[in-house]
Formats: sequence, structure tokens, C-alpha cells
Amino acid sequence: MSESIRPQGMERIKNEKLANEFIFKQISEIKAAVGDKHVILALSGGVDSLVVAALLDKAIEEQLTCIHVNTGLMRKNESESVVEHFNKTFKAKLIYIDATDRFLDKLVGVSDPERKRKIIGAEFIEIFAEKARKLKDVSFLAQGTIYPDIVESASVKSHHNVGGLPEDLEFELIEPVRALYKDEVRQVGLALGLPESLVFRQPFPGPGLGVRCTGAITKDRLACVRESDAILREEFAKAGLDKEVWQYFTVVPDIKSTGVKDGKRTDFYPVIIRAVNSLDATEASVWVPDWGILSKITERILNEVEGVNRVLYDMSPKPPATIEWE
Repeated sequence: MSESIRPQGMERIKNEKLANEFIFKQISEIKAAVGDKHVILALSGGVDSLVVAALLDKAIEEQLTCIHVNTGLMRKNESESVVEHFNKTFKAKLIYIDATDRFLDKLVGVSDPERKRKIIGAEFIEIFAEKARKLKDVSFLAQGTIYPDIVESASVKSHHNVGGLPEDLEFELIEPVRALYKDEVRQVGLALGLPESLVFRQPFPGPGLGVRCTGAITKDRLACVRESDAILREEFAKAGLDKEVWQYFTVVPDIKSTGVKDGKRTDFYPVIIRAVNSLDATEASVWVPDWGILSKITERILNEVEGVNRVLYDMSPKPPATIEWE
């Protein structure tokens, strides 16, 4: 629906007026293209797919069916939150699929980041296709692709949006926010009436915690990532930093270090905190926290997360680093 690349000279969507103009244009295009046919959307719960869902919901309502797949690589209580917010907000239909075991079984022993992404993507496509085949009269597939996805897919890493569907599922593609940066997507979300708690929720990669549990994914390290990330987000929210810092999360690498607990030697994992500010995700600067809040987060992670004995802080900007570790 949008331009395949960001139009030259396109004005940045920085206010409600420009956002409303964008919304009006996209809704008109969606209605004209879809007519009385049906659309499916993979709803991850991230802001990009959520804004696309809101646009489509306003344009075609019950002609939209969203599918949320719990990969087992979600943040703490993420899927439950997605379902709850969707049912309160939208008129469209939602199908929820818990595929935790399917994903984790396929990822056993896989350490290469790109192979992990491809396995996660392929399994998602298979599950999505299985459900899509059972739906009738679906002619369109909607995606939450944004402009940085297109840029990075060309040179850095593969992205998560649904692609390579089986030949018996030939959908026309709808990508309403394809020409937008992340900050613009949020402006559009606010203009659509989505609550700030959804619009400003932390960005989340398509492979989920699978790329924050670096190396071969194990259930114990996955639990470390999930619990430490929840603590970080909780403490940032308490301190009001969720409005100040663009993206923050934890990473648990596939290494261990020596520590001491209850007078005994431990061989546990480190947790790495990553916090950056960025306008459009193409570049990012490191956000340096106050020592008091960092100490509190560190204490909680060390005391509350099983199997962790160190907390580290990532000081690397983008470039040369990427925002995610994998």
C-alpha cells in the first residue's frame, strides 16, 4: 500500500496533523484495494504490527483476522498481554496459537545467529500457513514492515516479517507503514487512539528472546533473559526512564564465569544490560544510567534470577555495534 521505498523528500511525521493525514490516506487505499475481501495479519504484539492492525481495523473491521503465535521466545507475560489488549481494543478477530514446544525443539543445539533467525522464521511461516489454509476467502496478507527493516535486510541481517509462504497461499501484500521510521509509527499509533502503554512498549525483534539468548538456546538461559528483562523494564518504569530511554533489554550470552554464593563457588551466567537512544534505529547512542538505578537493577537481578552471578553494561554505540546482539 505504501511506496516500496521511502519517497524522496517525504516529510517526517512529527505531529498529530501529519499522522492523521497519513492515516486517512492509508485507510482510503486499504479500503479501495481490499473491497469486500479478507486480510490476515501476523500480530507479534510489537508496535509495528499493532499499528498496522489498528489501521486495518479502522478500514475493514471484521474483514481482518490477526494471528498471534506464542513462540516460547516472548518476554514475560507478553502473549497474555497481547491477547488482553487486542480483545479490549479491536473489532477484528484474533487467533492465538501456543507453539512453544515446536520452536524450542527445532532450535536445540543451533548457535549460528542467522540459522536461528531462519529456523524461527521458517517455523513461524509453517504455523501461520497451517492456520491460514483453514481460513476462507483470504486474499491479502498484511505486515508491519517498516523502513529500517528494508535497509537492514539488504546489508546486515534477515528480518522477521512473513515471507516465502507456500505457493498454495498466494496473497497480495499490504504494508501500510513500510515507508516509516519507528518514531513515525509511534506518532501514527497515538493518532489512531492506541494507549501509550502499547505505542511506547519496548521494540521487540521478530525472533524474540532467541537473539538475546546468544548461541544455542537453552531453557535455563532463556529463563534468565526473560526474568532479568522483566526486572529491567519494571525498574525503568518505576524511575520514569521508560519515557527517556528509547530501547533497553538484557542479553544472556552462552558463557559462564566463576562467582560466590552462600560461601560456595558458582559457575553461572552473566546478564548484559543494553540501553540506547535512537531516532530511527539506523544509528544509536548509548544511554548511561545513574549509578543508583543501575545498582538497584543489578542487586535485583543477582538476587532474583536463578543461575546469574554477574551483571555487565554494554557501552557500544551503533555503529559499529548493532542494537541487538545477534
